[in-house]
Amino acid sequence: MDGTTDTTQEWGLFGRPLFEDAAARALRRVGVVDIGSNSVRLVVFDGAARSPAYFYNEKIMCALGAGLSDSGRLNPEGRKRALAALRRFQALARRICNGDLTAVATAAVREAEDGPDFCADVLRETGLKIHVIDGQEEARLSAQGVLLGWPGSYGLVCDMGGSSMELAEINDGKVGRRVSSNVGPLKLRDIKGGKKGRKAHVKAVLEDLHKAMGAQKNRLFLVGGSWRAIARIDMERRGYPLHVLHEYRMSAKSIIATAKYISEQDPETLRARCGVSSSRMALVPLAIEVLKGVVRTFKPRDIAVSSYGIREGLLYEQMPERLRQRDPLIESCRFAETKDARLPGFGRSLFEFIQPLYKSAPPERLRLIKAACLLHDVSWRAHPDYRAETCFDNATRANLGGLKHSERVFLGLALLHRYRNKREGTRFEDLGRLIDDKTRLEAEILGKALRFGAMLLMEPEADMGTLRFFPKKRILEYRVPAEAAPLYGEVAEARLTSLSASLGAELDVKVKGAKTPLTPV
Repeated sequence: MDGTTDTTQEWGLFGRPLFEDAAARALRRVGVVDIGSNSVRLVVFDGAARSPAYFYNEKIMCALGAGLSDSGRLNPEGRKRALAALRRFQALARRICNGDLTAVATAAVREAEDGPDFCADVLRETGLKIHVIDGQEEARLSAQGVLLGWPGSYGLVCDMGGSSMELAEINDGKVGRRVSSNVGPLKLRDIKGGKKGRKAHVKAVLEDLHKAMGAQKNRLFLVGGSWRAIARIDMERRGYPLHVLHEYRMSAKSIIATAKYISEQDPETLRARCGVSSSRMALVPLAIEVLKGVVRTFKPRDIAVSSYGIREGLLYEQMPERLRQRDPLIESCRFAETKDARLPGFGRSLFEFIQPLYKSAPPERLRLIKAACLLHDVSWRAHPDYRAETCFDNATRANLGGLKHSERVFLGLALLHRYRNKREGTRFEDLGRLIDDKTRLEAEILGKALRFGAMLLMEPEADMGTLRFFPKKRILEYRVPAEAAPLYGEVAEARLTSLSASLGAELDVKVKGAKTPLTPV
């Protein structure tokens, strides 16, 4: 095999891994700098390129765009802070990045009359070249960031920065129409006429945006710090148990309720409860008025928060197309297995072994089953008393793309059951309400299948035997190859019995070719 094509027959579902290919290796330790109107941030990506980890992530709130509407110039204090931050980021990058930083500046720098002078100062003092991008390019890169986490998505990406808001249409993994506007909260703060003036301005801008973008009734993807702050407050209001912002879902009704909730709370108390910075909290009341208008204007089917945006879009820009098309969850799990499992490659054998239990499973469930197989052993270094909880934590809170919150909980419960039969008594019981009883049972069955399969720990290509489930007859059958029969001891039998009990099935175990049941010694 030449390493450039997928062979489904050899590698099965999802094809061969790509994270070790040269094109993917070139995307390790990639550093990007985003110079926004409100913040300046350095992110260094590493790990599996298709679902990268944040090797380093630092943000400085500079408010470069504060007062820009009146002065036409960058905020002088913010400019000093940004330059100091960029000196630090460049010094860090020389130590931790494989190549030069890629730096982009958005609305504040492109609109300020002293923007070119600022870029020249940065180049002279740090050697860092800043690429000042227009609103259309900002919208495109933000949309590509969303595609990093949701390959093949449909919907409208809405990225709010400090001084601008960009919209971009995505269809079948491609970026379509896009437009930029001046309804960032720093700009809105300078609108004359108070709340009434701001409301009229926002309404007029959104009407123009709707004319430019047309009907957009698929998913609305929210990108940007102000939207994430609103999502944190929405979680607080609802008592939502999983504090992961990426893929958090909101509805038009919940946004209206949260806007009311914000208006009724003491800002400082609310800020402290939700973990929102003071500078960000000051912009939230302005941002939520815009969000209400966006939802009223475009009437999306549903609303999802994206932690991925322009910085991830810059990484996506460098990916070959065949890597872009890969499932970010599976690539990330393969990378984790290669890096952390005791026997890398066994996850693939485990998936093939338990797959007969899932003959009618839809593709979206099979990908979670494959992910669980790949991750089943990556936490083996954790203390045995806490291994199950460590697995659950890793699945539900890890930086994994392409996972709904309900899917995170399903995956977490399956891995928890990989190490213990019962989930009662763990500190994660409240998260179980994010999935229904049927799904919880399915996660338990998957975890117990992994728990049994792990007892047959052999080299990745070894014959583990044949596991089959007959739902109508309620029979779970296991046929053991003669050379593997010694592996079927008392503990393995107990785990297989537990799996059959969760399936509500009778157990039938024999050595291949034998007529009598196998009894562990």
